[in-house]
Amino acid sequence: MRKVSVIAMLGATSMSLLSCNGILEGIYDQPQTKTDGYGFISVNEADNSGTVYVNTADYARWTYIDFHNLTTDTVNIITEGNREPEHWDIAIHRYDAKTNGAEVIETGFTGFDILRASGKLPEGQYIADEWTTDRIAVDMSGMMEGNIRYAESYYNAELSKWLNVNTSTMPPVYTLSRKVYVAKLKDGTALALKLSDYTDAAGNKGYMTVEYVYPLDF
Repeated sequence: MRKVSVIAMLGATSMSLLSCNGILEGIYDQPQTKTDGYGFISVNEADNSGTVYVNTADYARWTYIDFHNLTTDTVNIITEGNREPEHWDIAIHRYDAKTNGAEVIETGFTGFDILRASGKLPEGQYIADEWTTDRIAVDMSGMMEGNIRYAESYYNAELSKWLNVNTSTMPPVYTLSRKVYVAKLKDGTALALKLSDYTDAAGNKGYMTVEYVYPLDF
């Protein structure tokens, strides 16, 4: 099982987790409220579909999702280091995603019914995770001084396309792909995913609603 490596620093000394203040308050989406009711909030056994609602607002946390057992778990990267759950399929950090040995493709479909009607798994290049040292930001408090703290980790660039965050403007612009993603899991089963929202009821960013079909059969 892969492990999250030690935390890497970009810039000067490490800083405690703090929200951005002053004129940039809210730009990097530190939540003002918390929302209950996380995890697998709906499961339809008739067609293997459901919805997972996860809190990914904390930069220092991975949320692990196990579609086999319909469970979620969280790991604090700073305090728990390389711990991973025994069973998991995908994990989310903010909007970044990684998999437990899967390969992923972004389909041209925007709904599960259309995908199922195609009668087969999408063809094309399925993308495996890659190791990264500068994607998983765990501390943004030194952003204005150019000091962003990163954790080394695996990262799936294909699944992470589900939400584009354009930081070339202030505030950043968030754009949902609205596409269905298919993951070939390491046990040979297939999983279909779609990110339908990234905010909570109050409009705070970092609260992700993931629709899924598992197992995906034709």
